[in-house]
Amino acid sequence: MMGALLAPFQLPCRPGFDVAGVALTRFLELQVYIEENRSSTLPLNCIIYYQGEGEEFQDIDLAPDRNLLTRVALYVLRCHDQHEFPAVTTIHVKNDIPLGRGLGSSGAAVVAGVVLGNEVGNLGLSKDRMLDFCLMIERHPDNVAAALYGSFVGTYLSDLDPEDMARREIPLSEVLPAPAGGIDTGLRPPIPPVGIGKHMSFPWSSDIKAIVIIPDFEVSTAKARDVLPVQYSRADVVFNMQRIAILTHALGQSPPNPDLIYSAMQDAIHQPYRKELIPGLTEILQSVKPKTHRGLLGICLSGAGPTILALATDNFDHIAGDIINKFSEAKVTCKWSLLEPAREGATVTRS
Repeated sequence: MMGALLAPFQLPCRPGFDVAGVALTRFLELQVYIEENRSSTLPLNCIIYYQGEGEEFQDIDLAPDRNLLTRVALYVLRCHDQHEFPAVTTIHVKNDIPLGRGLGSSGAAVVAGVVLGNEVGNLGLSKDRMLDFCLMIERHPDNVAAALYGSFVGTYLSDLDPEDMARREIPLSEVLPAPAGGIDTGLRPPIPPVGIGKHMSFPWSSDIKAIVIIPDFEVSTAKARDVLPVQYSRADVVFNMQRIAILTHALGQSPPNPDLIYSAMQDAIHQPYRKELIPGLTEILQSVKPKTHRGLLGICLSGAGPTILALATDNFDHIAGDIINKFSEAKVTCKWSLLEPAREGATVTRS
C-alpha cells in the first residue's frame, strides 16, 4: 500500500498565546510505502528518508527509535498492542517547514506521527482522539490542533487528574527525549485520557493572506521560554484576553477592519520579553502599521520567533520588502512567503 500524509505548519495568533493558532499552506509531507508480505531485518520494521528544511545540516536523526515522527507513531501503535510497525514501512519525508523559526515544525511532526501510527496500524482513530495522543507529547494545543484540524482554531487544555499528570513513561512535554519513554514504555505505554484538550474553529475571511517573514537564524524554544516571567500582572492578562476575544471574530469579517485587527493583534504576554532575542523586532513592530503600509491588517511575532507574521489584503510585496529591509538594517537576512490557511489540516491520500 502507498499513501501520502500532509500536515501543515501552524502559527500561533498573538495575543492568543498558547490559545489560538492558524494552519498555513506549507507542509510536512510523508510518502509512506507499506509492504505486507516482505520479510525484514529493519529496526522496528521501518526505514526513513528525508529531504527539505534542515537537510543540508544533517540535523535530522533517521533512526526510527530516535526520530520524532516514528517515535510518536510507535507510541500510538504500542498503546494498541503493536510493538513495532506491523509491516515493512518505508517513509519518505519532504519537509517544507523551517526548523527553529517559530513555525510549529515540532507540532507538525507530532501530528504527522500520530496520523502515521493510526494509518499503519489501521486503528480507525477519530481526529478528536488523535488530538489526545498529540497532547500527550506536545502540550501546546494551539499548535497541534491547528495542524490537525486546519484553518483558524481556538483551544484549551482540560483539567487532568494528578495521576494522569504524574505518568512519566511518555513525557508530558512538547518533545519526547531520547531514549523514548521510560521503564514502562515497552509494549504498553500510558494511554491518553479522553478529552485532554478541546478546540473550536473560527471563521477566517478569504480576503486575508499571511505574509510570513522568516529570518535566517534560529531561536530555541527553551531560550524563548526562559525570558518569560513566571507570573504576570492582572493588567497584562486582561490586555491579552480583551484582544483575543475581538481577534477571533475580527478575522472572519469581510471586508476586514484594519484598525480593529491591528489593535487586537497587540500582545503584553510574550513579545515585550522576547524582543532582545530578535534583532530589529522592536523597530518592525513599532513602524509597520496599517496607516503606513496600505493593505496591512496586523503584525506579530510567530510562536517563539524569530518569524514575523503580517496579515494583509493587498500590497504584499511592499509590506514584505519593508520588513526585510528593517531586518537587514539589523544585519539579519530573511526569506518570505505569501500563504493562506490550510483549510483541511492533516490529510491522508491512499493509493
